[in-house]
Amino acid sequence: MKFEEHCAESMILFGESFEYVHLWLDEFAGKKPYGMKHRRLRHHLAGVMEVERMWGAAAAKAARQHIISDLMMEGWKESDRFPVDEIDYIKMKLF
Repeated sequence: MKFEEHCAESMILFGESFEYVHLWLDEFAGKKPYGMKHRRLRHHLAGVMEVERMWGAAAAKAARQHIISDLMMEGWKESDRFPVDEIDYIKMKLF
């Protein structure tokens, strides 16, 4: 999803856009050497936990939804397990 779509989804689901969360999660998008493989860096449980540490539980919920929305674009289903960290993300072949 695009930044604007993530913000709109957060507004609908959580009543706040959480721009700073979406910017942080996608900070490395399109940058060398990652490109779209940037998701392996923060799109997992460890990333959600880092968001919670920095900004609290509400921001962590928005981060988890951001990740779920992006994972679903890669063919992941909500019945699939949620990746734990970068190594797990790669093992699950989500990148």
